[in-house]
Amino acid sequence: MIELPESHALAACMNEAVRGKVIEEVTAGLTPHRFAFFYGNKEDYPALLEGKTIGESRAWGGYLETDAGDAVIRFNDGVNVRYYEAGAKLPAKHQMYIGFEDGSCIVCTIQMYGGISVSRAGEDQNPYYLTARRKPSPLTDAFDEAYFLRMYEEAKNKKKNMSAKAFLATEQRIPGLGNGVLQDILFEAGLHPKARLENLTDEDLDSLYRSIKRVLLRMTQQGGRDTEKTLFGQYGGYMTILSKKTLEEPCPVCGGMISRQAYLGGNVYFCPRCQEMK
Repeated sequence: MIELPESHALAACMNEAVRGKVIEEVTAGLTPHRFAFFYGNKEDYPALLEGKTIGESRAWGGYLETDAGDAVIRFNDGVNVRYYEAGAKLPAKHQMYIGFEDGSCIVCTIQMYGGISVSRAGEDQNPYYLTARRKPSPLTDAFDEAYFLRMYEEAKNKKKNMSAKAFLATEQRIPGLGNGVLQDILFEAGLHPKARLENLTDEDLDSLYRSIKRVLLRMTQQGGRDTEKTLFGQYGGYMTILSKKTLEEPCPVCGGMISRQAYLGGNVYFCPRCQEMK
């Protein structure tokens, strides 16, 4: 799943691998997928992209955005974006293929759900994308403690019994912060995923704010999480503390057993000792 660290890692890899290449062939929707969401008419993608030169790639929250002449390509959520050199064996099934004049290509596949968009610059009015562009990233100075506390007060006033997970990972409060990166953020803050906002102390809030900034920066600097793959098919360099990969390992702080529970549309991982329920 593309979350904030992965969108930045993918953008850096795209700038390294494909910037300046000319698009020769585009295919969208070759393999039908119930949860592949295309913005606009995918049959128009070839006309919008073929013959265009790849420009800069950038990250907006959980979106990877790439310029291609007067058009813009965007991928989000569960789109697996991979780069292949000329002559490499490609997946037999895919949701998008972008072939370049030198024989290399980008192939996108979707396992669960994902969004693909191609439009002329300035024409994409998807509200999720616009929100990702509008809100400050935790990687920037604009996401300061005052901004975080305003966000907290608004959420608490809206629903006092809102949980920590719901606060961080729903309603696009922090674009790009999803259920994946959430786990280590809450662990480092010492907060249970189901902890209620109304029960958090000033110390808890300070710890949570600093954990958001620190963990997301570390994940991004290390090229994404070790549960997600880069443009080149390698796992990210950030070793997750709490994830499906570490479930059978003891807590690195207290040595206790890690718990996994289904909650709010996905699994949460936590240490019952280090992250007591509030």
